[in-house]
Amino acid sequence: MEPTAKPRARLVFLKERETGSTDDVQVDDGLVAHGRINLDVLVRLRWLTLTGECAALVLIGLILHLRAPYLTCLFVIVVTGVFNTVISLSSTALGPARDSQLMIQLGFNIVQVSALLQLTGGVVNPFCLLLIAPVTLAAALMERQKALALGALAAVCATLMAFWSLPLPWPDADPPTPPLGYRLAALAALYTGLLVTAGYAWRAAAETKRMELALNVTRKVLAREQRLSALGGLAAAAAHELGTPLATISIVAKEMVREASDGPMREDAELLVSQAERCREILTRLTEEPDTTDDAVHARMTLLQFLNEVIARHLDTPVRVEAVVAGPPGARPPEIRRMPEVLHAMTSLVENAVDFARSEVLVSVRFDERTIAVEVRDDGPGFSPEVLTQLGQPYVTSRPGGEGSRSGHIGMGLGFFIAKTLLERTGGVVQHFNGRRGGAVIAARWPRAAIEAPPAPGGFELGAAGNPVSDELR
Repeated sequence: MEPTAKPRARLVFLKERETGSTDDVQVDDGLVAHGRINLDVLVRLRWLTLTGECAALVLIGLILHLRAPYLTCLFVIVVTGVFNTVISLSSTALGPARDSQLMIQLGFNIVQVSALLQLTGGVVNPFCLLLIAPVTLAAALMERQKALALGALAAVCATLMAFWSLPLPWPDADPPTPPLGYRLAALAALYTGLLVTAGYAWRAAAETKRMELALNVTRKVLAREQRLSALGGLAAAAAHELGTPLATISIVAKEMVREASDGPMREDAELLVSQAERCREILTRLTEEPDTTDDAVHARMTLLQFLNEVIARHLDTPVRVEAVVAGPPGARPPEIRRMPEVLHAMTSLVENAVDFARSEVLVSVRFDERTIAVEVRDDGPGFSPEVLTQLGQPYVTSRPGGEGSRSGHIGMGLGFFIAKTLLERTGGVVQHFNGRRGGAVIAARWPRAAIEAPPAPGGFELGAAGNPVSDELR
């Protein structure tokens, strides 16, 4: 396909349809990093567990008067208390635990609970569910292999307790012995609890960490765009402030050239004039748009300027990119605040549309008295049902790779997530759907107060000059 002529963003005013709505507009008003936990948290949790175990011994011994090996159980609790005291006095107890430290701590918890259970009935003891807690914590915080190792340790301890354990605490000297079938059933239930609970914890933690990673990427993108915007404003302000002294230098240098006779002095004056002119050219490049010569004006933009910046980098592609501003008849388009996050997000959405479009992408801005809405529409195949239900979540993509993409961008499934997050941070509502005549549509709508620029100092307006119906960005 031959590249078409570069389109221009144009401003038109559309009469409202009798239905009061436009076609297809459905916008309503309205890499896993492992977790870290400090060792002192595990120490406090272990003290809490020891308190519960002591309370259980007091209950069954002094209140219920059940028979059990209390001295042996107390010895296990004392050994655990000594271990916990040593850990709490360690200088590294306040810092984040490494996976190896977590494995030792949680492995000790599994062995300690298993020892007490083995002394008090094994798998038929209802408190055998306490074995699930350290395995679940390992699944949420540790690498898969190490979490599986701790799960295997808990399973081995449970298996040993099913076949070799002392009887349950009982009031008589001859407690009943549970049949083997019952113990195996209890063991199977414990296996199931370990597997299901740890699996849920691992999956939930993995998704949470993936989302955190995506949000970190979003924050970095926003920070980069804000730095670039700040540099643009600084360059414009610098050019404006340096213009007057540079003009003075140029005038004085030209006077020196006229008054100096031939010789070194005249050559130096001519060099000064040429260098001043070079500085003027540099400042001119920094202020290619005359409307961005001070901070107050640089912080605002017309809707036409907004669309022009959004589509500018996509005008050299084989796909025709059209941009239009539409509003009620006779109404002057509002000026909006220059927000780097909105510019980056909409540019990313247009890039995505260009990659999937067959021949055309339409970017439109509609405004009325209450809202400003931006819509990106392409004539491509549209969203597949699988993508449509998941779009907006990180790592969801059907974009072709770099060689098959018009923009050369390799999809990682973060582009739309980042764009949607950035737009929602500014108060926008983002929706995506397939158009009635095909193609994908992404629409964002804001209350006018959320992005409309405040009145400019001195009443200056970027779009005040000329007929607003015929103004075009060239």
